[in-house]
Order: sequence, then structure tokens, then C-alpha cells
Amino acid sequence: MSSPRIDLQAALEQIGADVDAAFQSLLSVPVDARSRLYDAMRYAAIGGGKRLRPLLVVAACGLFRVARERALRCGLAVECIHVYSLIHDDLPAMDDDDLRRGKPTLHRAFDEATAILAGDSLHALAFEVLADEATHEDPFVRVELIAELARAAGPAGMAGGQMIDLKAAELELDIPAVTRLQQLKTGALIGWCVEAGAIMGRLPPEGRKSLRGYARDVGLAFQITDDLLDHEGEEGKMGKRAGKDEAAGKQTFVSLLGPERARRQAELLVEQARVHLSGFGEEADLLRAIARFAVERDH
Repeated sequence: MSSPRIDLQAALEQIGADVDAAFQSLLSVPVDARSRLYDAMRYAAIGGGKRLRPLLVVAACGLFRVARERALRCGLAVECIHVYSLIHDDLPAMDDDDLRRGKPTLHRAFDEATAILAGDSLHALAFEVLADEATHEDPFVRVELIAELARAAGPAGMAGGQMIDLKAAELELDIPAVTRLQQLKTGALIGWCVEAGAIMGRLPPEGRKSLRGYARDVGLAFQITDDLLDHEGEEGKMGKRAGKDEAAGKQTFVSLLGPERARRQAELLVEQARVHLSGFGEEADLLRAIARFAVERDH
């Protein structure tokens, strides 16, 4: 299959600017005792990260000609969830990290209590954005978006995966177990990004199989690449501490397969993801480019 004629870097820069502008608007700092909380939310949310999840949402919505401004609202919601999860993951009670997106983690720059509240507030903001009529005029569409994001972020998704990850050093995990962990911790939210496009486009659940397959394969490829970067990446490029999984004694795709087999597996997953899009034409080129980016990135 030929490479898509998509300027992915330009798309990433545009989605980054759009998401930052939305956060700037939503998180204007009040002149009262809440100002520190808003400052913390802005510190974590604005001006950093790949914005891959919002871009996935916009790309998936593009399959169904959903207006970009509406797609961006869904992208903003999932980025709220993603940023909240990073804030909480970095806390001393979890991964205890000092560096995120090339700067001190939120609890280091502010304090733990403020970091917890900032994460909580971003979590709430995600659902406030989706519940607004500006996201979609059909309340049934908005409810489905909310219900699916809650499922992807909760114990059946991201939070459940994080719980398994916290216990991972005590467990002897094999490839199926690590795959399950990552499908929950990382894959569930990526799955929602693609599913959101189908929901916004009013595609019935029985018609979403290929898109779910794409999301599953891209999510795993993305995580394998994360494991490779943690194993051999440059901390300066990554903007976070490298080698932490090995130091914690966690089983990963790299520790179980070795770097070369892990890399080949990620490439295979990307090709499978692209096959899942064979029923679409040029409107899916951005999704194809994102799949390649999942394994070619250096941070």
C-alpha cells in the first residue's frame, strides 16, 4: 500500500494550536482563591504533548464529514482525560515522576494537593465539554459519547489498566497479560478516539468493526514503541524519565520479546491497522499516517 500524501507534522502542529487555544479559552484564571487551581490546570494542559488523541478524533470524524469545530470538542474532551491521567500517574503514590513533557511534573511545580485537584477538574471538564449542545445537537449522540468515554477511562479501561500496572512488578506477566494491561491502560482511550468519530457520524455499532480493529492495532503499536523508547530512547527528546519500567522490574513487550522482535511486532500491527481501513478511500489517509507515526516517532 502506498504511503498517504499527508503532511502529518502540519496536522500535529495545527491540532496542537487548536487544543491550546481551546484550553486558553476554557481555563481563563478567575480573580479569587481558585486561581492557583486554574494555573495548575493550564500548566499541565497547555503547550505540550503530541496531541495524538485529539488528532485521532479529528481524523476519525473526517471519515464522516463531521464539522471540524465539533470534532475538536471531542478531541478536547479526550485530551482532558489524558492530561488528568498523566497528572495522577506522576504522583508519588503512583509512578513518582519528576519530569513530564520536558518540565517538572505538576506536583513538583505546585504541590500534591493542587495536582490532585487539577486532575480531578480536568476529568470533570471532559464530560462538561461533551454534554454541551455545541458538541452535537442530538442528546443521544452526546450521551453515547459520554458513556463510552466514562467506560474507557474507568475501571474497565484506563484506570483498571493503571491498577494492573501498579501491581505489575509483583506479577509474572506473559505476553497476553501485558497485552491486556496495555489494551486497558492505553488502548481503551485510543479506541474511544476512533469510536467518537463513528458516534458523531451516527454510524451504528455493528458498522464499527473495522474502525475498532484499527484502533486496537494502533494502540498496541503505540505502546510497543513507548516500551522501546523507554528502553533505548533519549530522555531529552522524550521529555520524561527513560528506563523507569526496567528499573521498576516491570514486564513489558521489550523485556518479553526483545527489542528487535518487539519492533517487528509493532510494524506488523501498523500494517494490520492500515488493512482495517481498506474500505475507505483518501478520507482515511490521515488515519493511515497516524498509524505510521505510532512506530516512527522518537518521543
